[in-house]
Amino acid sequence: MRARLLPLLVVLMAGVLLALGFPLAVSLAAGQQQRVVVDRIDDSARFAALAQFVVDAEGSGSTGADERRETLQLELARYQELYGIRVGIFLRDDNAMARAPGWWELPEAGEGRRAFEEALAGRRSHDPPQVWPWQTHGKLLVASPVVLDGDVVAVVATESPTDQMRGRILQGWLIIAAGLAAAMLLAFGAALRLTSWVLKPVRTLDAAAHGIATGRMNSRVAAAGGPPELQRLARSFNEMADNVEEVLEQQRAFVADASHQLRNPLAALLLRIELLALELPEGNEEIASVRAEGKRLTQVLDDLLDLALAEHASAEISLTDIGALAAERVAAWRPYAEEKGVRLTGTGRTALTGWADPVALSSALDAVIDNALKFTPAGEEVEVSVSAARSTVQVVVADRGPGLTEEELLRVGDRFWRSGRHQNIKGSGLGLSISRALLAAGGGSLTYETNPPHGLRVMVAVPRTDPHTS
Repeated sequence: MRARLLPLLVVLMAGVLLALGFPLAVSLAAGQQQRVVVDRIDDSARFAALAQFVVDAEGSGSTGADERRETLQLELARYQELYGIRVGIFLRDDNAMARAPGWWELPEAGEGRRAFEEALAGRRSHDPPQVWPWQTHGKLLVASPVVLDGDVVAVVATESPTDQMRGRILQGWLIIAAGLAAAMLLAFGAALRLTSWVLKPVRTLDAAAHGIATGRMNSRVAAAGGPPELQRLARSFNEMADNVEEVLEQQRAFVADASHQLRNPLAALLLRIELLALELPEGNEEIASVRAEGKRLTQVLDDLLDLALAEHASAEISLTDIGALAAERVAAWRPYAEEKGVRLTGTGRTALTGWADPVALSSALDAVIDNALKFTPAGEEVEVSVSAARSTVQVVVADRGPGLTEEELLRVGDRFWRSGRHQNIKGSGLGLSISRALLAAGGGSLTYETNPPHGLRVMVAVPRTDPHTS
């Protein structure tokens, strides 16, 4: 869940920061350019005042007109030399009254021409288009009118290089980017803390639920930390787990007590049947049928008692040689397999350790191998193999019997369940349930799958590391 929630928060925070940073960067660039434009307007006002003196002197025929024009030209030249800004004063017919450098002319089209025409109309030219840091050849042209006696007689035009301005914009952008990166790191750290705070009780709840699902009924959640809603959920989960454990304990106690209490009356009943059989002719079919059903009921009661004890008892797990134990059980069942005409083989690694209760694992393997031999016809094979996965050691019992359908695989291992196609085979339907309970107490598991082209694969898995320390 954290892998999905954290990227979502990061994307949202990045979107918010970009939504704030982008307008800030644009505003910074516009502010730097406006600063340059205002400076050029101020400079143009000073040159326009000088140009008014020149035009006024020329219009009145004063002898100082040429001197004033030279003074204006010197001012423009010093300005251009000092700042590197092209500047010129142009008459209405585009002829230059003075300019620096001397070869500079107004553009015949584009933004420069439009600014000149606006100044001729008595208005200051509109702000030039924004120049961005990547526009290496960008220029800023600003035009202001020279007004004498209410008439526009000339235009002061300046064309500024943008290298310094673009450098300042880029520097400001780098500062903004650094600030956004720092804010993103802080936001990412905050998101980590937030997701940890929110999801920690969820992970704890998930682990506890998994523990109960795998048979560790004492799993509980510490209702501390996290949002109040999750704390309430943790308390509710603990109450539910307590109730479920209590109900299961009552169920186990009832099954154990009922099984134990029924064994004595059943034993007495079977004894009376044996005594009655002595009074009847030998080979009486009714007596034989009653005797078989009595023995079957005895087996069911024994299995119920074993199941109740298996679900109640705690496993005494230790580091066990799973390969050697599996080989021992194969050797023990081989005479029975040969009697049925079934080949029972053991393969895989013989020295492979895992954590298990040796007695419980032996009982589970006995039940699984017995089940495989029971359903495998003569001439076929039952293979017991031992292998290691990443975190478990697996003992796989694969038979060549009729197998189970997909629907039956979902129910195999349930108490008293037996396939409708195999009701004629001896059994109580509790053996695999007992095996699963014995394995679950030690952190093991029992799973089933088909064994193509026909048959069943039963996988007994135990952990490779001590589950009490993980």
